[in-house]
Amino acid sequence: MKRRTFIGLIGGTAAAWPLVARAQQPAKPVVGFLGSASAELWAGRLRAFHQGLSETGYVEGRNVAVEYRWAEGQNNRLPDLAADLVRRRVYVIVAPGSTPAALAAQAATSTTPIVFWVGANPTELGLVQALNRPGGNLTGVTTLNTELEPKRLELLHELMPRAGIIALLVNPTSPILAASAKKDLYKAAGTRGLDLQVFNASTEHELDSVFANLRRLRADGLVIGSDAFFSSQMKQLAALAIQYGVPAIYQYHEFAVAGGLMSYGSGVTEPFRQTGIYTGRILKGEQPADLPVQQVTKVELVINLKTAKALGLTVPQSLIGRADEIIE
Repeated sequence: MKRRTFIGLIGGTAAAWPLVARAQQPAKPVVGFLGSASAELWAGRLRAFHQGLSETGYVEGRNVAVEYRWAEGQNNRLPDLAADLVRRRVYVIVAPGSTPAALAAQAATSTTPIVFWVGANPTELGLVQALNRPGGNLTGVTTLNTELEPKRLELLHELMPRAGIIALLVNPTSPILAASAKKDLYKAAGTRGLDLQVFNASTEHELDSVFANLRRLRADGLVIGSDAFFSSQMKQLAALAIQYGVPAIYQYHEFAVAGGLMSYGSGVTEPFRQTGIYTGRILKGEQPADLPVQQVTKVELVINLKTAKALGLTVPQSLIGRADEIIE
């Protein structure tokens, strides 16, 4: 080979090498995020999710991409959104804070890994075979929020021992959670001699109608059922409860902070962080079948004394003494 030709070949190879190397670098893995609400309403939860991702070494835009699909509070959109993420061939689907979202993701694929957070028992929902060995393509986080609904009724009754009518608010577009709440609350109300009245709402307009009917019914109190739609409307629910003079209890701390009378349940930050951690671990190669479902068991009772005063209620010392936080 002539010397000029040899140098020319070396030079050409050197020039082409960066392009070859860049072409061989793997593309960022893509995570599909299936949300039942909106990015604006879930801003704090998304921060917790990204914190969990970062704890496993993943940062959106740097070494992982995230495609978001938002149902905007319309559960009937979730199946199509989940199917779209499957067609996009995302590496893993995250469906946190919504039982309908988790079920929609499960129905859309039996192969793509799915990380959920649900407030109900995932084995009873059919999401996993067992908490310690999920066995399929799903794993995630569970809290006690749906199981605590009878306890919320008990707390409301302890605050108002002379109550006769207690209402339950459920979302009919989440039939599994609605049926579970009605079954548990009818039983709990019956043992306390309470008349339980069930109301349905799945839109903001329906929430207004529910509270107007509660006032006409002269309901003594309201238990808000566990549901992602209600979680996205906590401020509105708290404002309506004050406007219509309805003592209400919900699962999340934010409800009491927004002016709701009481909250009893687990928080939202830790479950979202845990879903981020599990997403990162799956991106690193672990399998959902081998990742035990995480159980968040810490619950908190929060009482808003300012709201109690506005409603003309005196909170007994027995409740104040058990509260984890008092808002004055």
